Amino acid sequence: MYEYLSGKLTSLTPATAVIDCGGVGYLTEITLNTYSAIQEKQEVRLWIHEVIREDAYLLYGFYTEAEREMFRLLIGVNGVGAATARMMLSSLSVKELGDAIASQDAKMVQRVKGVGAKTAQRIVLELQDKVSALGA
Repeated sequence: MYEYLSGKLTSLTPATAVIDCGGVGYLTEITLNTYSAIQEKQEVRLWIHEVIREDAYLLYGFYTEAEREMFRLLIGVNGVGAATARMMLSSLSVKELGDAIASQDAKMVQRVKGVGAKTAQRIVLELQDKVSALGA
């Protein structure tokens, strides 16, 4: 439903950002790469992925559309949830992760905290063609 949020950055931690959009503050979960990109800014635009669960409505914010698209690819893999995908995108850049997947380097993917050998293999296997199409 949400494509992006633009507004004043009112609060920032390495894991979250609050963006004031017309007087409403939106809490977004962010990656460390996004944190690094926006920490000196007062006005920001974050590309949003919305997750609606039974117990929570969550917004994940990304500095680039490519980072959001990689997040969406990752959470589409069986066994990879939003927290793991966010950890992966905090540990590796979109290009590094895309290159590792494209070159079938499961060992590089497995270096991310919380990603085991089987999950890394599944990510590489399922996303190899999709990452190539993404241009990462």
